[in-house]
Amino acid sequence: MLSDTACKNAHKHAKASNGKAFKLADEKGLFLLLKPQQAGWGRWWRFKYRFGGKEKLLSLGTYPEISLSQARDKRDELRKQIANGIDPAITRMVEKTGSGENTLKAVAKEYMEANRKRWSASHFAHLEQCLTRDVFPWLGNRPIKELTPVEVLTTLRRIVDRGALETAARTKQFIGQVLRYGVATGRAERDVTADLRGALPSPVRGHFPAITEPKPLAQLLRDIDAYQGNFVVRTALQLQPLIFARPANLAAAEWTEFDLELAEWRIAADKMKMKDAHIVPLSRQALALLREIYPLTGNGRYVFASNQGKKGGEPHISRESIGAAIRRMGYQGQHTAHGFRTTASTMLHEQGFHSDMIERQLSHAERNKVKAAYNRAQHLPERRKMMQTWSDYLDSLKSGAQVIPFKKIV
Repeated sequence: MLSDTACKNAHKHAKASNGKAFKLADEKGLFLLLKPQQAGWGRWWRFKYRFGGKEKLLSLGTYPEISLSQARDKRDELRKQIANGIDPAITRMVEKTGSGENTLKAVAKEYMEANRKRWSASHFAHLEQCLTRDVFPWLGNRPIKELTPVEVLTTLRRIVDRGALETAARTKQFIGQVLRYGVATGRAERDVTADLRGALPSPVRGHFPAITEPKPLAQLLRDIDAYQGNFVVRTALQLQPLIFARPANLAAAEWTEFDLELAEWRIAADKMKMKDAHIVPLSRQALALLREIYPLTGNGRYVFASNQGKKGGEPHISRESIGAAIRRMGYQGQHTAHGFRTTASTMLHEQGFHSDMIERQLSHAERNKVKAAYNRAQHLPERRKMMQTWSDYLDSLKSGAQVIPFKKIV
């Protein structure tokens, strides 16, 4: 059972938790949840109960804004509802329906939080950024019950007008998911995106456009080096062909993930599309780019930090920043940021590099988990050689050397 003193000094238990979230129990389902934050430890009151044979959890506010005695009073009120056959979660849902929590922005954020554990961190961050940029300024404060197909279509057409057809399609899909969630929680009557079938131009499905021939690739690499835009974006552009990572992972790369002495970039599983930790061996050319940008962003968290982070926006460049720069250079429809993965895969396969090495470096899924772990360890030395050979080949293309197949050394 908790006391006021125990609540005030709850952070002293943090050492025993190894920096992870932990709980301090009171009684009758009430507990104080502590989570690490940048400015210390956040403390939230939670009430755990069972209703209809299922365990449920409700938030009762934060400490010290809600005192121990106030949290207990709230818990007791909820227990009375349960004793009378009323599910407090349903009561709260009904209350939300009549409040400002039924706007598209509020419901979308609620839906995202409900799915945070299922999604990768990069997917969550990208989705949040897209909504903040493309949807919330126009539809965020609209009650989802009042949204019309025309309103949603007008918003989506703004995305289409800048040539981002795939983004428009995905945004429509997500708005539909939010609206269906709103229907399930009693805040919307239907999913109005169902009326928009065929209203948007279809994005080209299948492989991303990619240059896979030496001569046009050489020109693209020279154009990248001559790019006159943002220095951070240019560095990301220069690094992408060398490491051919997923653009979302590159954009959100953190300095703590890099070991410049070992020449490795280690990406945690929760940031990867396939939920599998990934190692990227770094060539000399890749290391040189990282050391060049370090004086600019090395004191912060992200390698490709964004100025928008100082204004409350995204703290790093978006995965679309690289693609947008490629389009500005005149390669729309010919090549994309993701296309560098196709470029590397095609040309490495053509030169006879082992498929397992290439697929492992592309972080493609391996269905056999035992084989996946084996491949991850087995091919690292060979992958280091492959990545250096690939970088050297790209350098020879840029310099205008005679375009011949590069020699496989592994």
